[in-house]
Amino acid sequence: MQTHDSRAVPSLAIHGTGGPLTMSSREIAELTGSTHDNVLKSIRKLVKEGVVSGNETPYVHPQNGQTYKEFRLDYRDTMVIVSGYSAELRAKIIDRWMELEEAERAKPLDYSNPAVVLGVIGHLQEQVAEQAGRLKKLDRLEAAKGSMCISDAAKTLGVARDYLFQFMSARRWIFKRSGNKNWLAYDDKRKALLLEHDDHLYMDNLGQERVATRVLVTAKGLVKLAELLEQPLH
Repeated sequence: MQTHDSRAVPSLAIHGTGGPLTMSSREIAELTGSTHDNVLKSIRKLVKEGVVSGNETPYVHPQNGQTYKEFRLDYRDTMVIVSGYSAELRAKIIDRWMELEEAERAKPLDYSNPAVVLGVIGHLQEQVAEQAGRLKKLDRLEAAKGSMCISDAAKTLGVARDYLFQFMSARRWIFKRSGNKNWLAYDDKRKALLLEHDDHLYMDNLGQERVATRVLVTAKGLVKLAELLEQPLH
């Protein structure tokens, strides 16, 4: 199988074509300064683990005419792939998605084209099916009892653990005090019964009894997070 360094590819590969917007693995490599080979390796590993979905698709190199492989990823899977990158690189990816979404909203549809009409009908049918599945998921979460740690919440919501911590921090659900490694919940999220604190005793290295606090996500918090994760991180 042929691979190459994405930095040799001048044309970037975000596209919509009337369907769900996707980002190419070549685009991720270009924006993050990585090689396409390394990005492909990371994606293949996560696909094999079932963390992200996707199949390798062929494309023709615009300069040498040869065929190579790439992935096309939706917003959620793209964010999972770059969750381990620096904040600066993640910001580049998010900014690029925002540009794409804005361009897609501004593009008029040609309703005289039967293919466009069929595409709109198909999209609406998909939206109805997705909404039905989403409502079932929210009903299941809302019926859940008790609370769970953020790591378990990430598994329940189907997102990467580190990504959920970053997402909740960016949305001002959780924070860290200066010099403290433990995450805490913002008061407004506790008052809204979305999060709660769990205090437990432990022995430190000197044999001293200490109290540690961790954040738990309530059933109501799971439902709200599920709703927020449906939205782009603007």
